[in-house]
Amino acid sequence: MGSEQSTGSVPTVYELYREGCRRLEGGDPAGAIAPLEEAVALEPEKASLREALARACFATSRIRMARREFEHALLLDPSNAYAHYGLGRAFEREGRLTLAGKHYKLANALTPRPVYRRAAERIARRTGG
Repeated sequence: MGSEQSTGSVPTVYELYREGCRRLEGGDPAGAIAPLEEAVALEPEKASLREALARACFATSRIRMARREFEHALLLDPSNAYAHYGLGRAFEREGRLTLAGKHYKLANALTPRPVYRRAAERIARRTGG
């Protein structure tokens, strides 16, 4: 797979995560999915792994899968502002604007950021609320 490896031949969860993030940040979200899926399979209860996989899925238009991974990340860490924002984006792409707005507002309440606030405002304008 080309990821950096420890002394053994099997990459660690951290190495898989770093490889996935490197690919995602390097503009190869499709290439990020396999190492991130492998990391999630090894440690399914790690919210950071689920969030990274969700980001890669969203970037490759696998919206349903992204939504499921963001939802799982939030089950593990309900205070993850970015996962709320990502889930909002997935709901918005699915046309589920009320749910999108709810998650954008939660993201902004947890970690006020202009991008979260603007997303919540955009949905409020579109839904009249």
